Amino acid sequence: MSDFLVYLITGLGTGCGIALIGSGLVLIHRVTRVVNFAQGTFAVVGALTAISLLDAGLPHGLAELLGVAVAAVVGLLFGMVAIGRRGTSPQAALMVTLGLGILAYAVEVMLWGDQGRSSEGLSGAVTVFGARIQTHYLLIIGVTAAVFAAMAVLFGRTYAGKALSACSSNPYAARVVGISVTRMGLIAFAIGGALGGLAGVLLAPMNSMAFDSDVALIINGFAAAVVGSMHHIGRTLAGALFLGVAEAMVAGYGSATYQTVVALGLVLALMIGQAARTHSVVAEAG
Repeated sequence: MSDFLVYLITGLGTGCGIALIGSGLVLIHRVTRVVNFAQGTFAVVGALTAISLLDAGLPHGLAELLGVAVAAVVGLLFGMVAIGRRGTSPQAALMVTLGLGILAYAVEVMLWGDQGRSSEGLSGAVTVFGARIQTHYLLIIGVTAAVFAAMAVLFGRTYAGKALSACSSNPYAARVVGISVTRMGLIAFAIGGALGGLAGVLLAPMNSMAFDSDVALIINGFAAAVVGSMHHIGRTLAGALFLGVAEAMVAGYGSATYQTVVALGLVLALMIGQAARTHSVVAEAG
């Protein structure tokens, strides 16, 4: 029972990190129609920046905030390159984000080397029904809950959030009423960068971060985003939590080697299922 609780809580913590990356993917796709393959890069940049600042003597809290801010700036810059030029198609922008992610490898190796690095997370543990849970996982869950509550307020009660939703629903109508779709797209990239950076900062104490850690992160984030049909942030959160718990259970009761296999299998199953549903709807309409 105690092992099950440990795997459950650690899985939820890992799932929260995945949810932050997946929600960034969804937000950018909703506003720009671009699948941002560089989303994992934002997590790596945020994490490695925070680790470097901690090594330089900055206190916890400030170093992590600056790491998230740097990731947001990187997200904005990637957005400017990907969609800043008028008339760029989502398909072309997708390839641009893929190229920028590969280019980021070289920059990250120059800045931080090719070895994995990690930071010290929140120390201590609590006992729940006989299971000792690392406090840092509870921190990840709490921060993620606060971030998703803030996003609900952003999209439900602020002009900027409603403008982002308008660009998502009908870009043409948004332009007619004076909303700059490109500007909203850049804001989406910046928020996506911040969400990715926050995920990296939170996960760095649990997983060593290196220049190529973005691959595993983007696979998991993309799997969660597919659960949300690349549009629904709430479903993305649910998918990420399920994925995190499934991976923790596989690693705990089986082998950590098969964690990525779980994510890839889930992505394939969902994509096949969605393709089948789309074909069925088209056939019925015809």
